[in-house]
Amino acid sequence: MGLWTLGACLMGPMAAMAAQPATLLVVGDSLSAEYGLATGTGWVALLQGRLDKDKAGFQVVNASISGETTSGGQTRLPALLRTHQPRVVVIELGANDALRGLPVASTVNNLTSMVKASQAAGAMVLLVGMQVPPNYGKRYTTEFAQAFETVSHSTGASLVPFMLKGVADRPDARDWFQADGIHPQAKAHPLILEVIWPSLKPLLLGRQTRP
Repeated sequence: MGLWTLGACLMGPMAAMAAQPATLLVVGDSLSAEYGLATGTGWVALLQGRLDKDKAGFQVVNASISGETTSGGQTRLPALLRTHQPRVVVIELGANDALRGLPVASTVNNLTSMVKASQAAGAMVLLVGMQVPPNYGKRYTTEFAQAFETVSHSTGASLVPFMLKGVADRPDARDWFQADGIHPQAKAHPLILEVIWPSLKPLLLGRQTRP
């Protein structure tokens, strides 16, 4: 085999490897799992569409499960990291912890563990925060909102403070949610993506934004 032929044989597989998209892993709950929505209308699917349009070189793996807690996410994450070897991990969990009245401290511990495990696997991390209604009580409401800031500051993970900003806090918010009053309608998901995108984009470019 001549050198030219050998070089051509080697360049083929190498070019194919170089063309492989990086993985963006989303670990979330029903807010990211298209609960009550037509397939392809949730913010994660819209994100993949934007990445494809921009030729960003990322493949989104949506590992979100309706009803997932931070404890469940922490349990599932190691296998997901081994399987997908993501470059970026988006963690959108915590709302179901609040719905179950779980201690905020456990939410902080679980999220911290998830962020550190992702970082140890070589991924940059975006933490997507949530807030709870005032009827949970002022103390719990405040502590829960601060939980995400606490994890972000202690780990260096990037942060979206409130996933539903511009949806849950608008005057006509009720018209943007499904009948259960918890899950946003499809029309809200482009707004959700716009809230997440500014914090996510630097990670796609290899820059971890610091809180």
